[in-house]
Amino acid sequence: MDTEAQHVERDRSSGPAEPETTSDPAAPEGRSRFALVSRGVDRLPGGRLTLTALACLLSLLAVTTFVVQPFDIPSGSMEPGLRVGDRLLVNKLAYRFGSKPQRGDTIVFDGTGYFGNADYVKRVVGVGKDHVVCCDKEGRLEVNGRSVDESSFLYPGDSPSDVPFDVVVPDGRLFVLGDHRGASSDSRDHLGSPGGGMIPVGAVIGRADWIAWPSSRWARLARPGAYARVPPVDGAHG
Repeated sequence: MDTEAQHVERDRSSGPAEPETTSDPAAPEGRSRFALVSRGVDRLPGGRLTLTALACLLSLLAVTTFVVQPFDIPSGSMEPGLRVGDRLLVNKLAYRFGSKPQRGDTIVFDGTGYFGNADYVKRVVGVGKDHVVCCDKEGRLEVNGRSVDESSFLYPGDSPSDVPFDVVVPDGRLFVLGDHRGASSDSRDHLGSPGGGMIPVGAVIGRADWIAWPSSRWARLARPGAYARVPPVDGAHG
């Protein structure tokens, strides 16, 4: 079959061709909708400026609800790393999508029913199935039979604990301590309470990743290497 396009000669005997027109029924409707939105914006106090501010506010609300949330440090229980008045940025996605808190993480959690009706910031020293003891013969914290040197973040002059303890952390829970052991109410003080002072992983709001304020204190909070050599127990994550 010959598929080449064939030139067709116009029939010049016919009358003048009708002008071609393009119908766009959607255009008037589109213009009407745009005009309606514009009129609605104009009726807002402040007009487009108010609309922009509302959009920014909603975006900020979404970020603080699902991604990053600021928290103020109200006490010295995490000194010297965190001071009173520091503002933290807490990563609320750190433990989503299958990730879990690890030993050494600084976390913010809801203490309702365990510590008190407030949010707390502490360091994770034991995860599910860990055997946590204080203290060993050298006065150090011991996790799963391995001594942990906390001198890089422990408050100067503090011992790992003035209260001896020997606990096994239930699966799905966390054993947490403040870095300023002499000024921290933490898992040690609630061993006889419901839950034995262990925080459910589900109560964790997020991981404290940054000191955002004051500007002179801006810093990223890294997980200390002191817990890196702690062995897992029966498949517990390290």
